Amino acid sequence: MLAPLLDALFPKRCAGCGSGPWPFCATCRSGLVVLGEPRCERCGAPAVRTTPSCRDCPPPSIAIARAPFGFDGPVRRAVHRLKFGGWRAVAAALADAMAATWSASGWTADLVAWVPLSRERLAVRGYDQSRALALAVSPRIGVPSAALLRRVGDPGPQARRGGAARREAMRGVFGPAGWVSGSVLLVDDVLTTGATAGACAEALLEGGASRVGLLTAARAASSARRPRPPILGVGLASGSVVAPGNRSPAVDASRGRSDPRKPTLGR
Repeated sequence: MLAPLLDALFPKRCAGCGSGPWPFCATCRSGLVVLGEPRCERCGAPAVRTTPSCRDCPPPSIAIARAPFGFDGPVRRAVHRLKFGGWRAVAAALADAMAATWSASGWTADLVAWVPLSRERLAVRGYDQSRALALAVSPRIGVPSAALLRRVGDPGPQARRGGAARREAMRGVFGPAGWVSGSVLLVDDVLTTGATAGACAEALLEGGASRVGLLTAARAASSARRPRPPILGVGLASGSVVAPGNRSPAVDASRGRSDPRKPTLGR
């Protein structure tokens, strides 16, 4: 009931630059790096031609991975605001694109889960950014969410570690929170090497999950090399997102039209 009043008193600002209109201003929309086809069919990494798997695929415990955006420019800044700036609403700004990307993959899930933060980081941030994304994605794809994972350790920051070091550091960090049934969609903010998500997927499979898919808001450059367009579309037509199999919005925008069937970006 208070949401309209709060929005009027404290209007949301662009998740990318922090000053334009919500969720992304026109300038930030033009800088969004959209991951489209051709791609790796398993992990969604951009490729010169469609391929069933690639060297950037996450660990085998993850059956499929998808992300709507490259971790660059406005999306990178938006994710940082979500993780470190207290902008919890950014989850909603990214959820529509995430849901559209997942729905276009053709892969179904019975439950949505998320990568849990450690108690220490949760205390500092006040909320779990991956949980916020999962709770925003869940109703958009019509799949219930649940806390299926528990964190039993914290290996510390992973940013300066390579893939092998990350996988070793994450070994045994997660466990199932209880018995898991059916297929699970695991949600996180960014896919880099897949070490964290892979460890979570292993725990879910040990807990009884039949398979685990991964959906993130973005894919880091270290795990998705940035080829030149049209392999990556840069920019979004106003009010649109790109789902796998569609043309880059940069192409449509250059022709002066957008696809009205595409869902809006954020709310």
